[in-house]
Amino acid sequence: MRRFLLFCASFILALFPYRAFAQNFHGAGESNFLHSIREIENHLSKESFEVFRMRDLRSANNITKLAILKFGRTNFMQVKWKRAPQGGETFNNEPRYEVAAYLFQKLFLNPEEYVVPPTAIRGSPYAQYKSIESAALPTFDNPKLVFYVLQYWLENVDSKNIYDIDRLASDDAYAKFVGNLNIFSYLIRHSDANQGNFLISTIESNPRVYAVDNGIAFASDRSDRGYEWQQLRVERLPAATVARLKMLSPQKIKSALETVAQFEVQYGLPVAVAPTENLAPEKGVRRTDNIIQFGLTRNEIDGIVERLAALLNRVANGKLTLF
Repeated sequence: MRRFLLFCASFILALFPYRAFAQNFHGAGESNFLHSIREIENHLSKESFEVFRMRDLRSANNITKLAILKFGRTNFMQVKWKRAPQGGETFNNEPRYEVAAYLFQKLFLNPEEYVVPPTAIRGSPYAQYKSIESAALPTFDNPKLVFYVLQYWLENVDSKNIYDIDRLASDDAYAKFVGNLNIFSYLIRHSDANQGNFLISTIESNPRVYAVDNGIAFASDRSDRGYEWQQLRVERLPAATVARLKMLSPQKIKSALETVAQFEVQYGLPVAVAPTENLAPEKGVRRTDNIIQFGLTRNEIDGIVERLAALLNRVANGKLTLF
């Protein structure tokens, strides 16, 4: 059984010595990651943990939280935590979009190129979850369950100067990372350019860029805070990435995204299981008495396929150059 424990006394600290604890967790690794991608995925999606500390991320009572999770006795990991709405989906709170975005990039990017940090959906009985957020409402009833998204919190990143036209022309490493980000944002139809949703590494020698909030995308309405990343903003794309895109079939996209998370209710507990047959291809959140599925709809998948074809057509016609 998953364990949750909130140490209220930790809020007394103005700064938590997270990095010191994190160094006990297999070392630093990449500049923006304190752990390997595989380790992060395993811990966020499978391992039991305690909530060591949690606070509102942007404003008081905001549904999005910054949390430090404790795995075992001395292992810690910092994450963004966002509880799902009642019914499992609403505008700007789409757990299925967040996980679909993470999984979709895997179809054409290598781990060292990922633009979305590891992201997973977890679930808990409602009575148990209330020890973390006492005012929370259940995502589903009969039985009462709460689902939430965990996303790894990146190190050494900033939300400023993500898109620099001059640097795109002079810095191929930066151009590669921004090109990959823009391919991704275009294909998922990312529709929220609010500051903080896109980040860049502060390590100049490793100018990776990231999309860390992908809840307004795919078939979502547009944000009123800008949606320029919905378009192809760059004029040249990484050749290796485009080569992988050419190998990406509609069936492979469908298989990866039609069900991005599935849970089986066992004795009142939501247990993550391998996806089975799609319960309702026209829906993104699907449920029977004991099965809950999160995934993209048929129309949302078709949209990706259409945008991919349009991108490759522009490459073939010489409207986009490769490097």
